[in-house]
Amino acid sequence: MKITWLGHSAFRIDFSGAVLMIDPFLSGSPTFNGDVGEVSRGCTHIALTHGHDDHIGDTVEIAKANGATLIACFEICNHLAARGVEKYEPGNTGGTIDLGAFTVTFVQALHSSASLADGPITYLGNPLGLVIKADGHTIYDMADTDIFSDMALIDEIHQPDIGFVPIGDRFTMGGDVAALACKKYFEFRTVVPIHYGTFPIIDQTADKFVAAMKPAKVTVPEIGVGFEV
Repeated sequence: MKITWLGHSAFRIDFSGAVLMIDPFLSGSPTFNGDVGEVSRGCTHIALTHGHDDHIGDTVEIAKANGATLIACFEICNHLAARGVEKYEPGNTGGTIDLGAFTVTFVQALHSSASLADGPITYLGNPLGLVIKADGHTIYDMADTDIFSDMALIDEIHQPDIGFVPIGDRFTMGGDVAALACKKYFEFRTVVPIHYGTFPIIDQTADKFVAAMKPAKVTVPEIGVGFEV
């Protein structure tokens, strides 16, 4: 499995038999300087955690260019189907979707979910975390969230070995609380901080999180540079 962080909360994950993109906020991102078409080439699926514009990002364009299947809550699937996404797999909290090469289970996240792209606020269902199982690994993308005690149940049920953890503060957990969530509830082998450095009002580096996680090691990838797990 190859994981490529694309800044903010965006990822490309290459599995055996599928290419998944998560929250592909690229062309509008202050930290992504690559080519959207290049990094999304071969994308077979797109998973969205919630409906904020810095997470939906380039979903419609990527889906159209690659014929990719959208995986998201029911409201987001319908919202983006009206904008040209042809293939989609809706779900909601607790549900699991089998995509063949991998599965996605939706779990709760403490946040909000709406779009401002069309002017008036459009309600887009509940925010969701994602548990992704493929190639012998289980990824828990916490999405935008605060710590919550039912993270213990997520670990008990799914036992994720890879965590994508929001650390930027203000709109999600900050570094200290994110580290507490990891240490208290999980035994991740690989931890990747997300949702930082993009906008001036959130933390600009992963330093607080890395320090609070010691002695555990944190993987802080360079944007656009993949790593194998």
